[in-house]
Amino acid sequence: MTPTPMTTTPDTRLALRAGAAAGTGGSVATATADPAVRIPAQAGPPGAADAAPACPDGDPSGAPAAHDPCAHGFLPERPPVRSMIGTWTRLDAMAREAAVATGRGAAAEVVDRADRAEELTALRQRVSRLSPRNAEAAAMRVAVIAVSCGWGALDPQAPAAREVANEAFLELWAAIAHRIDHDQFVALPTLALHNWAPERKPRRHIPIDQLARTEQLVPIVRWAPEGQPLSRLDRLMLAATRLEAHGIWLFRLADTLAGRAPDDSSTPTALRRLVRIQHALRAQLHSEATELAAAPVNGQQRAVLGALAEQGALEPPVLQAADAVLGIGGRRLGEGRRQHLRRHLPAQHRAWLSAMDRHCAPVRTLAHRGGPDAAVYREAQESLIALRRTYTALVHTAAAPAPGPLPEAA
Repeated sequence: MTPTPMTTTPDTRLALRAGAAAGTGGSVATATADPAVRIPAQAGPPGAADAAPACPDGDPSGAPAAHDPCAHGFLPERPPVRSMIGTWTRLDAMAREAAVATGRGAAAEVVDRADRAEELTALRQRVSRLSPRNAEAAAMRVAVIAVSCGWGALDPQAPAAREVANEAFLELWAAIAHRIDHDQFVALPTLALHNWAPERKPRRHIPIDQLARTEQLVPIVRWAPEGQPLSRLDRLMLAATRLEAHGIWLFRLADTLAGRAPDDSSTPTALRRLVRIQHALRAQLHSEATELAAAPVNGQQRAVLGALAEQGALEPPVLQAADAVLGIGGRRLGEGRRQHLRRHLPAQHRAWLSAMDRHCAPVRTLAHRGGPDAAVYREAQESLIALRRTYTALVHTAAAPAPGPLPEAA
């Protein structure tokens, strides 16, 4: 593919790439029809990955802003809703109670009590009034309740689900899934990327990725009782958020590599930067490991992690973005195809990843070549494999039984 000239406007790029994004999912018709699936611009000099994104951040008319991974990765465009108001405070209270329940039965009893009080029906009737941000906040709380009760793998609209889960809760779940146009949101992206807040309010507005990198983060819904230290599951979720924030440059390098010919002089430069970023992300995970290992854990939290792992619902989006560029494949945490792992992401995120699969295909031909550029490409692949292994080790640490005294470092 010939790189798009620097004078090409974002709208023109959309038209040129409509065919690439058209087959990315049932909810995405064409790239021109929905600005939320825009592919990052290819234009720019070899050092474009070090520049601020050139894409506009929002629409002054008040319409939802187009999702721009080169601006903030797959983090939400604004900090998640920390406190819900009105009737929705009941959903927040249910999520907090379910998260610290002693087991799945106790969590399910929380839902049953709310059903008997007709609170779930009242919430379902108000779903259509939720703003997009508050719908995402409600979805995060529904996800917490679902996995706490052991219902995370259910399709809320399947008749068989009613034999397992509370029917009123399933109706609320299905209504929220319809509101956010995503029925597979019970996964790490919803639990982690929408379940954090800065411990203190920043003194000034800063970009969302910088906020998540530089501020002390706390969970909105805690998996540990108030007044007790954060649990391993809390720390793993916050680590996933910080990983996404530190990985913002990976999205910008994906932008640089999209459509580049393998013999383009900028390709090896971008790949070397990709290696450095992946090494930095691995160091970030290593920095989380000691505190996470020392944090408390219980059987309920280990069951939640095990259930999400079985569903292939733990892969951080930033690692899926690196996979879309480098084409390692979906062999992680016992899972297979990429699409199986991507089903837990919102439609615009899945569309972006599928388009990057296509636009980075020329770069991936380096896997079958020789020479220094091919060696750099293989080094980038190996660094991604090492990063995945480090993340998998962190998940295994979080799911391990509570340890005795930590051994001294060698």
